[in-house]
Amino acid sequence: MVKKPNSMDKYLVVICGPTAIGKTEIAIDIAKPFKTEIISADARQFYIEMNIGTAKPSIQQLEKVKHHFINSLSITEDYNAGQFEMDALKVLKDLFQHHNLAVMVGGSGFYINTVCYGIDDLPSSDAIIRKDLIHEFESNGLPLLLQELKQADSVYYNEVDLANPHRIIRALEVYRITGMPYSSFLNKPKKERPFKVIKIGLDIDRKELYNRINKRVDSMIEAGLEREVKSLLSFRNTNALNTVGYSEWFNYFEGKIPLERVIELIKQNSRHYAKRQLTWFGRATEIKWFKPEQTEDILDYLKRIIK
Repeated sequence: MVKKPNSMDKYLVVICGPTAIGKTEIAIDIAKPFKTEIISADARQFYIEMNIGTAKPSIQQLEKVKHHFINSLSITEDYNAGQFEMDALKVLKDLFQHHNLAVMVGGSGFYINTVCYGIDDLPSSDAIIRKDLIHEFESNGLPLLLQELKQADSVYYNEVDLANPHRIIRALEVYRITGMPYSSFLNKPKKERPFKVIKIGLDIDRKELYNRINKRVDSMIEAGLEREVKSLLSFRNTNALNTVGYSEWFNYFEGKIPLERVIELIKQNSRHYAKRQLTWFGRATEIKWFKPEQTEDILDYLKRIIK
């Protein structure tokens, strides 16, 4: 009699790490021998209109292995981690009908954790508090809000994309409603999942990582990032565009800074973002770390666990 696999025979392999380290290629190299599919947990790659600045997988890479949540939304659509949790779990449920293993890849630690462990019940939005915060942002810009967040919640301050006002405002909204740090709502007991999680982290020497980031930005400029952002200027107030690689261009198009400064800021902000990603992932004791060139070692490690 053949033993019927139970739910815990299913595995979600998570490939995480900082921007520009090569997560996409590693994820493909892992998914192919297991004949499975990939879930993207990169919140910036959801959007159809944003291609160059988000370093989406190439057409050739997408043809190698089926990816979910690439080009799945328009920048005009509202989307959050809670919705991603539900959507990703639904895809995983379908995948696990035919596969014992699925791969998830991305640099957004928060989105990854919502799928692996669940998202906590955050307080509902307060229209008055939110309106006040938006007014403060529109009147004074982001620096004062960042200062308040740093004092109120240093943990989240060191993790969040500091160039994303939507997330800053939401964190401060929760703090002003409850008097508790936003991060405190993200550290509740983990929810049970009908699959096991194996986390693979990618890391390299900081100097090499920063060189990769700088070269990637130069490649984006050559590929036409300026043209892409210019075509999206009418959507500059959407949450999707308030991110590294896009928001730095707004002052340039208003004639306030030269092109050289834009490129310098994108590189600088990308390096800062990578540092915050490593801080987030560095606290996760369940991550097994490898260098990007250790694909065979990663596969051997997975085979030993899964058998």
